Amino acid sequence: MDQITHDVRGSQWLEIITQCQNRPEGTTAKQWMADNGINEKSYYYWLRKFRKQAYSQMNPPSTVVSDGSDISFAEVSIPARRPAGVSIAPADPPVEAIIPVAVIKKADISIALTNEISDNLLSRILQEVSHA
Repeated sequence: MDQITHDVRGSQWLEIITQCQNRPEGTTAKQWMADNGINEKSYYYWLRKFRKQAYSQMNPPSTVVSDGSDISFAEVSIPARRPAGVSIAPADPPVEAIIPVAVIKKADISIALTNEISDNLLSRILQEVSHA
């Protein structure tokens, strides 16, 4: 199909699609198409074409510019961050390692707390322990 024919059919289908989308409330698209003698497959074909066209206008394809350099990756290890007041102690910590001001115990879990713990973290721990 030449460009002129395509444009004419496109404008006709655009009008049909607009009418279908402005159909009376409570009428399905399928029912509207049946009432107006519109082929459902053709309707959705043209609707898809218009949506693709609109999408391509909104999001033009990005062009990738290669500067000829290769991209390389390196693994970098980052130490885990712990909130203030929370310590992870080895299995047999030295006596001076943790001096808790409070210990929360539930079932087989015990959590040692120091004075440096933030109010938010303490709140969160208490919420989680109460749901455990």
